[in-house]
Amino acid sequence: MKILLTGGAGFIGSHLTKELLEQGHAVICLDNLDTYYDPKIKRQNIRQFSADPNYLFIEGDIRDRTLLDALFRLYGCDTVVHLAARAGVRPSVENPALYFDVNVNGTLSILEAMRQAGVRRMVMASSSSVYGDAERVPFTESDACDRPLSPYAASKRSAELLAHTYHHLYGFDISCLRFFTVYGPGQRPEMAISQFTERVLNGLPITLFGDGTTARDYTYIDDITHGILKAIDHLNGYAVLNIGGSDPISLRDLVSLIEKATGETALIDWQPMQPGDVERTYADVSLARKQIGYMPSVRIDEGILKFVNWYKLKHELVTA
Repeated sequence: MKILLTGGAGFIGSHLTKELLEQGHAVICLDNLDTYYDPKIKRQNIRQFSADPNYLFIEGDIRDRTLLDALFRLYGCDTVVHLAARAGVRPSVENPALYFDVNVNGTLSILEAMRQAGVRRMVMASSSSVYGDAERVPFTESDACDRPLSPYAASKRSAELLAHTYHHLYGFDISCLRFFTVYGPGQRPEMAISQFTERVLNGLPITLFGDGTTARDYTYIDDITHGILKAIDHLNGYAVLNIGGSDPISLRDLVSLIEKATGETALIDWQPMQPGDVERTYADVSLARKQIGYMPSVRIDEGILKFVNWYKLKHELVTA
């Protein structure tokens, strides 16, 4: 396959690129290297692919229809993996217009370019945030998802609805994958596990919001790329699928795992819950298992240890 991968220079995108190239696919990576976090990190992510003849990096924005039309015309991509998005729940509360412009208008721009080019296959990244503070756990794809708690969540749900419209009207095969808090080597520096690890290892306090009982269903990066690859191979009609670890952990217990993996004690600065945050996430992955054969394999304790070991190596903190 020849795949247009949006957001391909990011954390998930660069891990996925490695897998796709190893499988023999051609990857056209489109990324605007925005400044949500240091673009140097993204350039480092993709440097490893620069000599691969099946890889091409294009710096550009998903809202640029002229560019998208040219990419489809020039490179003949047959499948789109759409990971590009403005990320982050809390920042979206401060700038909702930007989040809707990128995550909704950007998705619409891609769908329209696909329609004009006759491309009908897409795997799209959605988010567990669309469930809001659902009372019933675990979260299932049939839940209403009509009470988002942040502009980010609302923008991701809106993108799912757009995808369904293009399936219904134009016969697109689209799978929307609801990712549950992705972590692992190379993850974004502002994410909790990355921040906590850095600060604990350097003897700095970490800020925890709430009382420590909030829980997240963390998903190791290898399980996420496994789910995307499975979805690509099983594109048929319209699907919404949870891609998660299906094993939530409380904030307190997460910090304990990081303490154990680092051998350090965390200094904690407790703060009130933040607007837009949810109490818990918990993925029911039975539908993804049935439809595409997805099954998470990395437990949170294993994943935290892998991440901490990677972090130490990267920052030369390994003790003799």
